Amino acid sequence: MYINRLIEKSLRDAVAKKKSVLLLGPRQTGKTTLLQRLSPARLLNLANPDQRQRYEKRPAVLIDEIHDLEAESGLPAGKAGVPPLVVIDEVQKVPALMDALQVLIDEKKAIFILTGSSARKLRRGSHINLLPGRVLAYRLDPFRREEYAKGSLQDQLLYGALPVVVLDPTPEAREQALRSYVTTYLEEEVRAEALVRNLSPFGRFLELAASESGGLINLRKPSQEIGVSHVTIGSYFQILEDCLIVERIDPLTRSATRKKLTRGSKYLFFDLGVRRLAAQEGRRLPLESWGRLLEQWVGLELLRSMRQGPGHLRFWRDATGPEVDWVIEQEGRLIPIEVKWTETPTQQDARHLQTFLAEYPEAEKGIVVCRTPHAMQLAPRIRAIPWQDLPKIKLS
Repeated sequence: MYINRLIEKSLRDAVAKKKSVLLLGPRQTGKTTLLQRLSPARLLNLANPDQRQRYEKRPAVLIDEIHDLEAESGLPAGKAGVPPLVVIDEVQKVPALMDALQVLIDEKKAIFILTGSSARKLRRGSHINLLPGRVLAYRLDPFRREEYAKGSLQDQLLYGALPVVVLDPTPEAREQALRSYVTTYLEEEVRAEALVRNLSPFGRFLELAASESGGLINLRKPSQEIGVSHVTIGSYFQILEDCLIVERIDPLTRSATRKKLTRGSKYLFFDLGVRRLAAQEGRRLPLESWGRLLEQWVGLELLRSMRQGPGHLRFWRDATGPEVDWVIEQEGRLIPIEVKWTETPTQQDARHLQTFLAEYPEAEKGIVVCRTPHAMQLAPRIRAIPWQDLPKIKLS
């Protein structure tokens, strides 16, 4: 069963304008399935060892193949004067191809959609051409609530939103799919790219990082528990970020009155099901865990909805006072958002939002996301909404 992805329209629009695209996203988020719907003239999968080795030996062979594809079309620029669409899956596997791609894009020989599940080699490798100004960059995440609304809240917090997981009908099959993902795609991806020489401390770090997802990035605690340096822990966090496993969220730090606002970033695992298995947690979670998971779910939904927009997701925290879980910052305006596990929110749940609204005139309203069955007014300019209504949040 195919589930429509919201990003598909943007990709079709880019291709219609003869623009090439770099589509990044974690493994198994549905990139290949989505791009097959665009009916490419050629689809190259560099995760395939035979294809990968051919281009590793001579990257320029791609230029010859695209010229041959152009000749096969019978027209100088593809059918009806439109360059052929070529998809190259897992392009980071052969970063040397980027120079050949630059030539082909400049010559308008084809429209390319390049996919990658790790930005590390593309961003940090030496002599790698990132095709600046030549491609449009997009990100494909696990399902958003707007794309796939089935399943209870608890299911979404336990199993996440990877297509290969949520489309499986039984809890046991979902659990096995997540376990396979953690061992195959997290541990082996790191090993295959030679990112870590000694996997044992990294494996322990991965478990700790998953357990602390949603919190501030802390180098000291895992350094002490694992017995490696702060520098090593920092490099581990960078690996997770570059491999699209975690996302960094920076705080809102400007204030006319407060001097002790947190300046450190916090992070989220890209998928709550992967997070749980990486943390080696079962399906029976203590009551206090659900609120933290709902907060992370809200953060992930907000991040995904803001991918292509001008805004940023922040959080707000005074080391000695109030804090707000999430703050949408967009076009000079702010929306503070608190997340509560309660089904019966009260004005007490809005107290930090009231403080925020009083201190930031560019914030016109605040929102409490919780399990209430109906939206309700908690205080002037502050409403509680059901978690299902999160996609409806707008600045206006």
